[in-house]
Amino acid sequence: MLARRIAQGLQIPHYFVATNGFIPMTSPKTKPIDVSKLDIPLERDIFLRNLLRELSGTLQDVVGLEEASGFISVVGQSIGRQLNHEYRTALGTTKLDRNQVEAVLVDLKDRIQGDFFVLESDDKKIVLGNRACPFGDKVQDRQSLCMMTSNVFGSITADNLGYARVVLDKTIASGAPGCQVTIYLNPSPGSKSEEGREYFQSVYEEE
Repeated sequence: MLARRIAQGLQIPHYFVATNGFIPMTSPKTKPIDVSKLDIPLERDIFLRNLLRELSGTLQDVVGLEEASGFISVVGQSIGRQLNHEYRTALGTTKLDRNQVEAVLVDLKDRIQGDFFVLESDDKKIVLGNRACPFGDKVQDRQSLCMMTSNVFGSITADNLGYARVVLDKTIASGAPGCQVTIYLNPSPGSKSEEGREYFQSVYEEE
């Protein structure tokens, strides 16, 4: 009795006291709640896009747009080299020509739900348009994410054609209704007069 009163005084809810001490009580059975049918916009693709949006937004807020773009550029260049290898292997070639590069750039974006298309192409430059961003509405005000496009396009083009300068003329991230990307194929004064990033054939590719 004394032990029971002590337990009650201490307000111990999940035990009852027997003459030989404390014995755990059995938890009451509750009916499982099924939340799988709730109308919540959550699946892997949306989760990953939200994750990228928050990561890029945090980088932009903490280190600034330019530095954030630099970090994402490193990732984009690595992914570009991986994709370049995959397409070369699938096409059975060690190097893509300009027509193949154009086709690959459009196709890789199409596979991740972008909508790129060729606006203009010659031996000096490739101009691409785009009607849909793979990041969807998560790209709004996240201009640093555009470095994924710049570096993937730039690394693939440079590793196959020797050089690329990628200029993001218009981007959905900046509020434009669509994107326009110009890829200059030669290091000419005309290409350097505009904003953009230069890419060169990697040392590995030259060997």
